[in-house]
Amino acid sequence: MIISIHQPEHLPWLGFFHKMYLSDIFVLLDNVQFRKNYFQNRNRIKTKEGFSWLTVPVLTKGKSYQLINQVEINYTDNNWQKRIWNSIKQNYSRAPFFADFGPALQKLYCDSHWDKLVDLNSSLIKTVTAWLNIKKDLIFASSLDIEGYSTDLLLKICQKLNADTYLSGKFGKEYLDETKFNNANIKVLYHQFTHPVYEQLYKPFVPEMTAVDILMNHGDKSLNILIEGQDIPH
Repeated sequence: MIISIHQPEHLPWLGFFHKMYLSDIFVLLDNVQFRKNYFQNRNRIKTKEGFSWLTVPVLTKGKSYQLINQVEINYTDNNWQKRIWNSIKQNYSRAPFFADFGPALQKLYCDSHWDKLVDLNSSLIKTVTAWLNIKKDLIFASSLDIEGYSTDLLLKICQKLNADTYLSGKFGKEYLDETKFNNANIKVLYHQFTHPVYEQLYKPFVPEMTAVDILMNHGDKSLNILIEGQDIPH
């Protein structure tokens, strides 16, 4: 049983979904501190000029220590939904598969009201997961009724879900206390991901865009492109 754990990002990049693909259960770590102006409330799309940020405005004043699942969207910026959708439409309307995915994205952004950032993000993650045809169990960490920090929190999540293997992000080597996992008989692997080069609407190729980029350009071939030539972590 391979468990991976990741904060619910906004329209995540391909590495996020590759990590999910390698896991049996993917845990959305929504009960840790929110990091302002990181990938939790924004991500990048490909443009003629290179890339552009899609940013969801959130309420942060006086909320320095709020958890991800507490973050509220800031509707004083009442044009953010239309702005994000217009940016997607402007830069992908000529993509081969825009008609397949564009209407659903428009609906998620423009025809829905999201009070919490995590609700928007998780809906987008589930939508992209389905488009990539990745069939995995997604669980919110907050639903597990577990407390702790850093290694202890991750270990408790793995134990709660009966994991025998924890698939960590590559930067886990910098902070993870592997001894605690070893003592709990849980193997630690580190995610290895080589970003594929694929045809984008505009040249030159720019990596690490939102996963929507590959879908707009390659449709149902996206998953094969994602996993082709990837190394299994060890």
